Amino acid sequence: MNILDLEFVKGFIRMCNDGFNQGWHERNGGNLTYRIKEEDLKDVRDLLNTDGEWLEIGTEVPSLANEHFLVTGSGKYFRNVILDPESNIAIILIDETGTKYQIQWGLKDGGKPTSELPSHLMNHAVKKEVSGGKHRVIYHAHTTNTIALTFVLPLKDEIFTRELWEMATECPVVFPSGIGVVPWMVPGGKDIAVATSNLMKEYDVAIWAHHGMFVSGEDFDLAFGLMHTVEKAAEILVKVLSITPNKLQTIQADEFRQLAKDFNVTLPEKFLYK
Repeated sequence: MNILDLEFVKGFIRMCNDGFNQGWHERNGGNLTYRIKEEDLKDVRDLLNTDGEWLEIGTEVPSLANEHFLVTGSGKYFRNVILDPESNIAIILIDETGTKYQIQWGLKDGGKPTSELPSHLMNHAVKKEVSGGKHRVIYHAHTTNTIALTFVLPLKDEIFTRELWEMATECPVVFPSGIGVVPWMVPGGKDIAVATSNLMKEYDVAIWAHHGMFVSGEDFDLAFGLMHTVEKAAEILVKVLSITPNKLQTIQADEFRQLAKDFNVTLPEKFLYK
């Protein structure tokens, strides 16, 4: 079997293309990683290169030791992934210490995994633990309307969550745990990775101020759908704010409570007070 015929690889490529078509990945913006199920590699292990150099991750993720990941490349363009996957994405293996990685397939023209690899792997480690291993996808994109809101709303979890919940009835059902907000930080380093992973203990969505959105999900559909829903809510809010600073009507706290009851989700009370 060819690696490009594997279902998770095809799903990864489709998600990259879907994100580009949404306008979220200008130039080389954004990154995507997938924690591979080991059984998915059973038929292609002989195609993996196990002799490559071991490189420093830039952080420590011991709980991900000996796991494989499919990742986008640093400086690579999402729009090119569907055209030439083997040049733009890679399968990497984390070493037994959780401090180094080895490229075992892909990036055939050279290069390294995404510069956000420390953030991705630290968040994979957190979500693996808190989800009991169910979460496998971490996705970062430059979502236009969400970024715009970080210039006009206070950078507080409670405000972003409540404002976006109010924009569409499905929102509190899709992201009932809420949204975390990271103040502006230099991307690609350990500091933003730590700040985001702390939020990911509680949320599946983190907004990076003036930069974009960072989400976690069990699979490609759920992760993409989560980002799509939050960004659509942000688009509605941008339109509302462009019309008036004061909403004439909106969903009220008790209505959110009724919604939670009917859809069997738990909405933290801290987001229901204004």
